[in-house]
Amino acid sequence: MITKPKNKLYWWFLLLFLSLTNMVTAQDLILYGKVQAEGTPLPGATVQLAGTQQGVITNAEGVFEIKGVTVGKQVLKVSYIGYRTVLKEVFVGGEKRSEVNIHLQEDLFSMDEVVVTGTRTDRLRSQSPVAVDILTSKIFEATQAACLADGLNYQSGLRVETDCQTCNYTQVRMNGMGGAYTQLLINSRPIFSSLMGLYGLEQIPANMIDRVEVVRGGGSAMYGSSAIAGTINILTKDPEKNAYGLSVNHAVIGGDSHDNVVNFNGSLINNTGNRGMTVFLSHRKRQEFDQNNDGFSELPRIKNFSFGTNAFLKPTTRTRYAISLNAIQEQRDGGDQLDLEPHKRLQSESRDTNILSGNVEMDTKLSDISNLSVYTGLQHTRRSHYTGTYEFPEGYGNTKNTTWQSGAQYNITINNFIGGKNTLSSGLEYQFDDIFDQIEAYNYLIDQVTKQWAVFTQSDWEINEKLTWLAGVRLNKHNYVDGIVATPRTSLLYKPVENLKLRGGFATGFRAPQAFDADMHIAFSGGGINRIQISPDLKPEHSNSYTFSTDFDKPTEHYIYGFTVSGFYTTLRDAFVLEELERTVDGQSQIILEKKNGGNSTVKGLTLEGRANYDQLVEVNLGFTLQESLYDREIVWSENAESSRRYLRTPNQYGFYTLNLMPSKAWSFYISGVYTGPMLVPHYGGSPGVDEDRLVRTDEFWETNLKVTYSLELEKISQIIEFSGGVQNIFNAYQNDFDIGPDRDSNYVYGPAKPRTFYLGVKLKSF
Repeated sequence: MITKPKNKLYWWFLLLFLSLTNMVTAQDLILYGKVQAEGTPLPGATVQLAGTQQGVITNAEGVFEIKGVTVGKQVLKVSYIGYRTVLKEVFVGGEKRSEVNIHLQEDLFSMDEVVVTGTRTDRLRSQSPVAVDILTSKIFEATQAACLADGLNYQSGLRVETDCQTCNYTQVRMNGMGGAYTQLLINSRPIFSSLMGLYGLEQIPANMIDRVEVVRGGGSAMYGSSAIAGTINILTKDPEKNAYGLSVNHAVIGGDSHDNVVNFNGSLINNTGNRGMTVFLSHRKRQEFDQNNDGFSELPRIKNFSFGTNAFLKPTTRTRYAISLNAIQEQRDGGDQLDLEPHKRLQSESRDTNILSGNVEMDTKLSDISNLSVYTGLQHTRRSHYTGTYEFPEGYGNTKNTTWQSGAQYNITINNFIGGKNTLSSGLEYQFDDIFDQIEAYNYLIDQVTKQWAVFTQSDWEINEKLTWLAGVRLNKHNYVDGIVATPRTSLLYKPVENLKLRGGFATGFRAPQAFDADMHIAFSGGGINRIQISPDLKPEHSNSYTFSTDFDKPTEHYIYGFTVSGFYTTLRDAFVLEELERTVDGQSQIILEKKNGGNSTVKGLTLEGRANYDQLVEVNLGFTLQESLYDREIVWSENAESSRRYLRTPNQYGFYTLNLMPSKAWSFYISGVYTGPMLVPHYGGSPGVDEDRLVRTDEFWETNLKVTYSLELEKISQIIEFSGGVQNIFNAYQNDFDIGPDRDSNYVYGPAKPRTFYLGVKLKSF
């Protein structure tokens, strides 16, 4: 028989003891362990108790420790860039310290990558209602890309084209639309200005890039007025662990010209993971290349030096500060007799460009369900340039450009919103762009200041496990447009069964009547110059965009495969077109093309993608786009040639493929290719053998590349030395009818960016 104690103090002491025990349990229990991948620690991995704000970053040895864990079953969420996110159930209790070790697997197709571009908030790519594609740094390495322009072709719906034979001005076309329809971001900020768009795709070195997030279609309209075709977000390298890499590469272009690139990357992160810094350096020196031996270059001479740094500080578990700074200095020189001063040559384009840019951002968690981001970004460019011929020897000019953006965004997550979870986002932004570009001898002047104010709001509602609905609107006030322009968007994600995702979206957009990058380019033709002038009656251009996609990915023990089918349909009202205005100005031979409103146009198409990986021994990716871009009426691009409803310089078919063979840890073989279908390219008369203006239907091109690497681990010093070599454009699929001499039409250029190129490289890096 049990006898109850008569002293009531017993019960008070017992109650106090149990309370203190519970307090100790809540405060002192610790969950610790190590995060690894194939036996290698992963510093900088995020370890979090799912559904809470309790979390830490692994230290330099991949070790984590979470204090104050509650007794009972917990779900640990572990994520790291480039690896599949893990959710692991653990039981905490019995002992003060509980150990759990996590092993991550590489995310081969970046399906579990955290992306920001689609929704302006951190989202797992597989859960984003807006389809986001990713170009990783591995793609740039596998294709031996020296700069951003070299790698963008390996993403569905994108095509990088060269538009000048003398200076090699480039633009990226998305879904068949010109470069000015795509919003280019650096670290999520639109400071990639119109001026930088002329040569910036080649000026950004590949070793600066961590990954590129691509949103095709108007579903990215929340970023502003230029996101009609889509958005390309260039994310630079953040510090993840203590590491470095040094590489030297030498290429021979067309068996004649040399191209040397030296890159350095280094990063430092402290043991607690709350502060870190990364630095990159790149130096490139490329000789000019003359394809047809006429003494005039088809590829200009380039000297490029780039420097950048990213750093972050987390003074508390709720606040993070980040800063990025980049500097680019480039000399670009094309034409003939490049050792002479530009005005003493028969035809020349010379550019000396200095670019400084940077971002500063503060992100703070106001509560367990809300956070605030405040950010600002700045880009400043100074450029001295020459564009002239023997008939126009005074073509010196200067350019100044400053782009600035500031804003704030507030997010709150309501976990019980009509049975689901809803993340509400609201914000405001201001963007300023001041550009001055002048060549006095040509009476050429762009003196333009654009100002944009915007407020936006968005609802990202996970209705249930299968259905997510995204809806938002951005209100824009542009100093070149009367009134306020509203650009709403909506997207749906539906997962009817496991591994299958269906997405659909609608968005509107607009472009202001201002000068964009292509409008600032001056070309040569028939001994004269060819430039663009903006009509004083130019009205804003408006768009409606529809997108849909189907994604299927099936993982198994030894392989993973998947496919994507996506479609796009965009209509443009008051579309911008170029039509010939006049042929002489003040007695000088100048072809003036006027940018004006040309009625409506429609861009539509279908993209097919496939991917597969077997035991990380064989991996294949491919994409193919079928599309059509038509104006409602025929455009008179030249008074002396046939008009056309088709978008010029726009093929109806294009695509890419990559095949990686990894038979051992030491050896890797990379085969890749880009396909460009036939297109209509204007060719102005006046050059030798070309009497009149005409539209030329180009051939199709298959560009095929091969790269071989051998890696040797130096275990005693924890280093890897990697040797590589290969051939770009193996079969020399390159334009063979370039114009010759000083009277050439420099805009008559198409096809792959360069001829057959052999290269060798060596890289030393830590592991």
